[in-house]
Amino acid sequence: MQLIVFEDEGVERFRPLLHLKPIYHLRCGLRSLREKFESSLQLPITFHTRKTLEALFREENPTSIVNDIHSDDVLFVNGRAICDKALASKIESDYFERDKAYFNGGQLVAFRLNPKDLFKDGLPNLIEAKFISERLPVIQIDCTLISFMWDLIRLHPIEFKREAKQDKRFGMNFGKVHPRAVLVNEERIFIDEGADIKAGAVLDADEGYIYISRNAKVLPNAVLMNNVFVGEGATVKIGAKIYSNVYIGKQSKVGGEVEDSIIEPFANKQHEGFLGHSYISSWCNLGADTNNSDLKNNYSTVRMSVGGKEIDTKMQFLGLLMGEHSKSGINTMFNTGTVVGLSSNIFGAGFPPKNIGSFQWGGAETGFVRYELEKALDVARAVMKRRNITLSATYEAAFRQAYQEEIQLTK
Repeated sequence: MQLIVFEDEGVERFRPLLHLKPIYHLRCGLRSLREKFESSLQLPITFHTRKTLEALFREENPTSIVNDIHSDDVLFVNGRAICDKALASKIESDYFERDKAYFNGGQLVAFRLNPKDLFKDGLPNLIEAKFISERLPVIQIDCTLISFMWDLIRLHPIEFKREAKQDKRFGMNFGKVHPRAVLVNEERIFIDEGADIKAGAVLDADEGYIYISRNAKVLPNAVLMNNVFVGEGATVKIGAKIYSNVYIGKQSKVGGEVEDSIIEPFANKQHEGFLGHSYISSWCNLGADTNNSDLKNNYSTVRMSVGGKEIDTKMQFLGLLMGEHSKSGINTMFNTGTVVGLSSNIFGAGFPPKNIGSFQWGGAETGFVRYELEKALDVARAVMKRRNITLSATYEAAFRQAYQEEIQLTK
């Protein structure tokens, strides 16, 4: 049996975060959705992604198989699924029957068949739930999926604790800890090789877990409390206040006050300012004293627009969701439930709109104009070069494709 983790039409609800990556590269807890599959399963995995991302996926994942069918018995599993112990057990135990589709409510979780029966011309760009349900008997199954962007924040504390409890490395210290640093509840702290904890830093895992990855730095007087992950080569700046449920990705730099947030690799939030209940994608930069609100003044739940339709998130705390390569100027303020697309630049006084598309340039006072593609690419090139990463021709092609998609959406 071949296992294919696929993208379905649900990715459209995540579009601001997914111009340059598939859905299963989004993060929640200690791992990306893809890493949850890979860490939970012993089976080899084939990945399905949109045609516009296939070349970039192959370049960035040269050992992975993508958009390829090599069996007449294939189990397709939705890339939006959280692969926990229960789902992993079902996948590995032959629970899923051939010629059956498995749904959670109206959402497609998995189906198993001979792909030639449905996909005579190869895998489609996106697999549609309706197409599958009209052709296969449907069985309901319990499974956790991310359905909307805010689910990444809602499920983040749950996933962080679930995954941390399964990690046997907590209580180990292979790094350099200054004698005047303070470690609280060391059996729930892991410090990897090359990590450097400076004098005056406080790692308090009294009510959670703290994971400091290889070659990460925690600078003097920084405070990390409860569930905090600091990725490989990342830096927590002097005096930072990193509260519970914070993921800091590889080579990111983070300062100021952060809680209940996910910061992807290669992002910057170096300065003072508050970030709460937010998702910041790779290559973003938050200028000094950028702040976001994550709680409405009337304490009601946050509403967000998805596909032109306003939806109640049922979440009282929800902050900023920002796509790759976007930036904010100094003293920028973001309202609760703000979404920013790919490669936008926000600056100036006042609260900008709650929905800022991709390739936008401006702010509340000036309004927004289209960010010119060539200028956006020049900046992306310079930003990536600072981290010793070359913006490849394949990456540039995906970037240009995203720009064209944005033009079509706004026509």
